[in-house]
Amino acid sequence: MKRHLPLYFICCMFIFASCVSQKKYQASLTREQALNAKNTELGNTIADLRNQISSLQTDNAKLVKQIDDALKQASTYSGEVNMTQKQLEAEQKRLWDLRKLLDQQKQAVENLRKKMADALVGFNSNELQVFVKNGRVYVSLQESLLFPSGSAVVNPKGKQALGTLAQVLNVNPDINVVVEGHTDSIPIHGKYEDNWALSVARATAIARVLIDSYNVDPTRITASGRSKFDPVDSNETAEGRQRNRRTEIILAPKLDELMQLLQQNPDQDAGGQ
Repeated sequence: MKRHLPLYFICCMFIFASCVSQKKYQASLTREQALNAKNTELGNTIADLRNQISSLQTDNAKLVKQIDDALKQASTYSGEVNMTQKQLEAEQKRLWDLRKLLDQQKQAVENLRKKMADALVGFNSNELQVFVKNGRVYVSLQESLLFPSGSAVVNPKGKQALGTLAQVLNVNPDINVVVEGHTDSIPIHGKYEDNWALSVARATAIARVLIDSYNVDPTRITASGRSKFDPVDSNETAEGRQRNRRTEIILAPKLDELMQLLQQNPDQDAGGQ
């Protein structure tokens, strides 16, 4: 028994040494696997960071290009902005001038209305009316003042009214005159084909009286007929039809300066400054 004891110890020591080496190996293997996994994770992180850097560089390049483009546009538009400012100033001046002319026009129309009303004050309101509409002065004369029924021959009282009106026109040569004849809707029979022909004949007759009897410049006068198509009252009643049978003398100061200003091109003004 004693003879085999050293061999037993040798075997035990070998087994123990073998167990220790196996544990060390396993631990080393586990540590190596962990390091490899960590290394792989770090590698992936580095790759992600590189991708982010590349993306940021691309975005940065885009931003730099956008900034450069904006600066170029700003440089290009600077001259255009200066021209636009001049155009705006020219347009503002034109609008102020236009407003001033419109105010003058309005005042001129009101002055003309007052002159006509004062001149024709001797006539009754059921014979004629003076009023402003659409920036023009209207002298509306009823048929009873001017014509016999169905006729285009101006009667003496009508000529008197036209003479008074002509006095104002002759001392205000910058006034354009439109004479409009109007009728009711009742068809006529006799000398004239229809109400339209009668309305035109009456307007022409009044224009001739103004020109031939009172020396109003014919180039200032336009004669026209509106027949029944522009009533001021209903044609269903006798009173309404009587109001519709009228001749309107429409007066308007000349608008040459105003029209020139409206047609003016702001770009030309800005370019000429």
